[in-house]
Amino acid sequence: MSWQSAALNIIGGMGLLLYGMYILSEGLQKIAGKRLREALTSLTKNRIIAMGLGALVTILFQSSTATTVILVGLTSASIISLRQTLAVILGADIGTTVTAQLIALKITEISLPIVGIGATIIFFSKKHKYKRIGQVLIGFGLLFLGLKIMSDTMYPLRDDPMFSKMLLQMGDSPLMAMIVAAVFTFLVHSSAATIGIIMLLSMQHLIALEPAIYMLFGANIGTAFTAVLSSLGSSRESQRVATAHLLFKVVGVLLFLPFVTPFAELMQKITSNTGFQVANVHTFFNIVIALLFVPFVSHFARLLELIVPEKKEPGNAVTPKYLDDSLLTSPELAIGMATKEIMHISDHVTDMTKDIYPLLKSYDPDQAEKIHKKEDHIDLLSTATNKYLTHLLRQQLNKDEFNRTMGLVHIVRDYEHIGDVIEKNLLSKAESKYVNNLDFSTEGYTDIMTMHRKIIELLHVVNTGFATNSCMAAEKAKTIQEDIVDLEFRLRMSHIARMQKGAQETENTSFIHMDVINAYLRISEHLKNIAMALTDEVSCTWHDEALILTPPSEMWEVNGNGMKKM
Repeated sequence: MSWQSAALNIIGGMGLLLYGMYILSEGLQKIAGKRLREALTSLTKNRIIAMGLGALVTILFQSSTATTVILVGLTSASIISLRQTLAVILGADIGTTVTAQLIALKITEISLPIVGIGATIIFFSKKHKYKRIGQVLIGFGLLFLGLKIMSDTMYPLRDDPMFSKMLLQMGDSPLMAMIVAAVFTFLVHSSAATIGIIMLLSMQHLIALEPAIYMLFGANIGTAFTAVLSSLGSSRESQRVATAHLLFKVVGVLLFLPFVTPFAELMQKITSNTGFQVANVHTFFNIVIALLFVPFVSHFARLLELIVPEKKEPGNAVTPKYLDDSLLTSPELAIGMATKEIMHISDHVTDMTKDIYPLLKSYDPDQAEKIHKKEDHIDLLSTATNKYLTHLLRQQLNKDEFNRTMGLVHIVRDYEHIGDVIEKNLLSKAESKYVNNLDFSTEGYTDIMTMHRKIIELLHVVNTGFATNSCMAAEKAKTIQEDIVDLEFRLRMSHIARMQKGAQETENTSFIHMDVINAYLRISEHLKNIAMALTDEVSCTWHDEALILTPPSEMWEVNGNGMKKM
C-alpha cells in the first residue's frame, strides 16, 4: 500500500470515528440530555456519587467534552457548585477509558452490523424516540468502523522501514512521544481518537508498551488543553472547569512519570494481550488520579478561584453574567443561561420600580441619576440577551425549545419596556414636579402609594413565576393585573372628584398625577404580557387542580423562511 493511499484511508477512518462520536453524542443528548442534567443537579452533592455519575454520563456520550459542556452550563447557572463539578470531571476521565477497553475487546469487528441495525431502526420507525436510538447505534458503529479502517490500513505499514524508523525515534524520546500525542489530540479535539490509534499501533506490534504509555500521557494532556483553549473568552466558571481538567491531567502525569518502567512491567504481568495492556494503562492512570484528587476537591475549588479570579469590571460597567456562546449548540443549556440572564435583568427592573416612589415623593437628583444608569444597564443586558436568543433560534430546535426561546424573546422585550416606562414617564414626572415646585395632595400620595404597592406585588408574583416556571403564579399575576385595571379606574374617578371640589394641590398636579397612575397601569400591562408569555412557553394545562406540563417532542427547524416541521 502506498503512503498516499494509507494517508487517505487513515484520514477517512478518522473522519468516520469523529463523526460517529458526534452523532452518538447528539442522539444521546436528545434522548436523555434533560434527565442527565437533572441527575447531575440532584446527585452531585456526594463526591463519590458525583464521580460515578460523571463516569456513567461519559460512557454513554463517549465524550468527556459533552459531559464538560453540561457541567459548564450547570455551574455557570449556579445550579451546582464548582466543588461538585470537579468530582464529576474526575469521574468523566474514568468514563473515557471504557472506549479503550472496547477497542481491546475488538468490538470493531461488529461495527458494520451495529450501523446496519441503527439504519434499519431509523428507516422503519415512525416515532422520534426510536429514530434517536437508531442514531445512537449508527454513531456507535461508525466510531468503531473508523477505527477498523485505520487498523486495516496500519497493518501493512509494519513492514515499511520509513514508518518503523519514525516510530522508533518516538520510542527513544519520551518527551517527543508525549508532545506528538498531545498536539494530535488537540488538532482532532478527541482523546478517544488518539488513544484508539495508540492502541492500534500497539496491537499491530509497531510500538512497545513504554512509548505507548508516554503517548497516552500526551493524549490525556492534549484533551485537557483543548478544553482550556475553547473556554477562553467564555465565563469564569467555564474557564475554571477547563483549568481543573488540565491541572488534574498534568499533575497526574508528573506523578506517574518516574514510575513508567515498573508501571509497564506491572501491566505486562497482568495480561500478555498488548491491546489490553494499553487499555489497562489508560484505565489505571485515570482511576488513580481520581482517587487521589477526589478527597481534596473542596480545596482544589478554592485554588481554582485564586488561579482564575472573577473579572474586575471597570467602574460601573455591566456585562451579561450568564450568556455563553459556546453553549448555543446545546439548546437546553443555552435556554437555561438566557433564563438566568433575564432573571438578572428582572432584578434591575425590580430595583428601579422600588426606587421610583421615593423620588415621586421627594426628588433626589443623585438617586435619579442612579435610576438612569440602571436603565442603561437594562438596555445593555436586554440587547445582549436578545442577540443571544436570536442566535439560538438559528440552531436546530424542537418545538418545545422553539416556543421557550420565543417566549424568552417576548419576556426580555417587556422587561426592557418597563424600564423605559419608569425612566421616560415616571422619572420625568418626578423631575417635572420637583422643577415646578409642585406637590401632590395627601389623598394623591395615598392613591399613588396604593398603586405602587399593587405594582410591586404584581412584579414579585411575575418574577417568582418566571424564576420557578410556575403557571399558577402566572395565572395569579393575571388576576392581580385585572385588579390594577379596576384600581386605576377608581383612582382616576377619585382624582376627578377632588378636582370638582376645587382642591388647589389636585388642580396643580392633575396632569402629572394622571400620567403617573397611567404609567403604573402600563407597567402592569407589560407584566401581564410576561405572565402570558410564561404560560405559552411552558404549555400549561389544568387537570384536577394539578399543574401538568406538556412539552411537545416534534423537531422544528428555523430558517430564513420561518419555522418548518422536520
